[in-house]
Amino acid sequence: MSQSFSTSMVTRKPVVDTDLGVVAAQNSRAARVGAEVLKAGGNAIDAAIATGFALGVVEPWMSGPGGGGGMVFYEAATGQTHALNFGMRSPAGLDLADYPLTGQGVASDLFPWPLVEGDRNLRGAKAIAVPGMVAGAAAAHDRFGALPWADLLAPAQAIARDGMEVDWYASLLIASSARNIGSDSDLAAMFLADGVYAPVAGWTDSGLPRIAMDGMADTLAALAAEGREAFYQGDIGARIVADVQGKGGRLARSDLENYAAEWVTPYGFDRAGTRFHLLPGLTAGPTFADIFARLPEPAAGGSPDAAGWSAIATALKGAYDHRIATMGHDGEIPGRESCTSHFSVVDRHGNIVAWTQTLLSIFGACTLSQSTGVMMNNGIMWFDPEPGKPNSLAPDVPTLMNICPMVATNADGGYGFGASGGRKIVGAVAQLAHLVSDRGMTLEQAFHHPRIDYSTTTLVADEAIPAQARVALAAAHKLTERPRNVYPLNWACTGGVMRQAGRNMGCSEITSPWGDAVREADI
Repeated sequence: MSQSFSTSMVTRKPVVDTDLGVVAAQNSRAARVGAEVLKAGGNAIDAAIATGFALGVVEPWMSGPGGGGGMVFYEAATGQTHALNFGMRSPAGLDLADYPLTGQGVASDLFPWPLVEGDRNLRGAKAIAVPGMVAGAAAAHDRFGALPWADLLAPAQAIARDGMEVDWYASLLIASSARNIGSDSDLAAMFLADGVYAPVAGWTDSGLPRIAMDGMADTLAALAAEGREAFYQGDIGARIVADVQGKGGRLARSDLENYAAEWVTPYGFDRAGTRFHLLPGLTAGPTFADIFARLPEPAAGGSPDAAGWSAIATALKGAYDHRIATMGHDGEIPGRESCTSHFSVVDRHGNIVAWTQTLLSIFGACTLSQSTGVMMNNGIMWFDPEPGKPNSLAPDVPTLMNICPMVATNADGGYGFGASGGRKIVGAVAQLAHLVSDRGMTLEQAFHHPRIDYSTTTLVADEAIPAQARVALAAAHKLTERPRNVYPLNWACTGGVMRQAGRNMGCSEITSPWGDAVREADI
């Protein structure tokens, strides 16, 4: 870690509080889009749909129509909780011969899979899985939406028509992936100046460069007018398939036509007067529950002591080991930097949504559907390319996702948490929930509290953890200490909302320069 950064800087974000609705998202503009929907009379689902499509425009390398995800929704009027899985699937025509192993080394991205020739499972058209985001948004709207579908896509369409502003943070993220972006000439033409350099505003410039997104704007306009059918049965889908196949991918029209988002019974368990609701199956929901099963029963409140931190580390390690060893489409699991967006919504009625959507890696497959402006996922990377494993590559099967949107309910209300950050997600969400429900912390205290990550063979600890606890962790684990910086993000990017005694509040990851919690009252 560079020794040039300040050791005295203090970073904080206030928790917003209101009797109306709140949207907490990774991008302030997207959060404001959701809050505007709440102010216009929309419910939490309406705000989530609008926020999701807006995020696909303001941070298109994270998520969007070319990706997938899932959400958990608490319906206040009935007291019921619902879960929706709109994860990706491998194409039915996937050919295992497309992914020969080199026999040398491991992959350079989220998962330590055996290295595939040309990284075909990581980048390029052969890394693309069947996207589910549009189907998920449509399914949520069909069942619970209150405002017209077209109204919810209009803000994202307007932002795309104006073009995406490139501030310093956007420049940093684009520059960090410039080499991979350059592997697709269409993507490079869109995001790189002269097809090579990240666009950057001058040090004293008063304006920001913009990335043209007319193709995405046209796609959103078609989706607004025609609904999900335009994507899965209509012209948008046909053009995406033609673009992907033209670049060597296996995605077919039938893959889109046969795709459906799935309403599932939430995975739930009780602890310390709280009911946790998560996505079941091939998500991080079961691993979240496994972490809590390994944690001691709630004891004294407040920050963990050395023994408390050791217990958290042991629980995270054990749950991750179990996830990697057992989970997959043929069994029951779980990752450098991921490409995911999480946001949470609570409306004035107490409805709570935790929604996570992703392209998987940053910039997904680094492959653009040039005729639609849609950036495509690299969901094939979720599969182990080595045969005979629970999660081995196979045609027409669901991907194993790291997402962990979670809603907790209790006698006083509840909360909705989630995060982006690949393999780091579930540990971060579990720690936040542990701090709130097991240790009695407020939302502000939990979001400003240091965390650890144990999603690899090395335990990464926040330097703000007391020295005695870090000594104890180092004695039992391979330990690396890191500061809580904007970049690189050593822990997941969290976001959450809470309802307590009829009041609503929200907070975003404190180190994220884009993340924000916005009240409808502030619009």
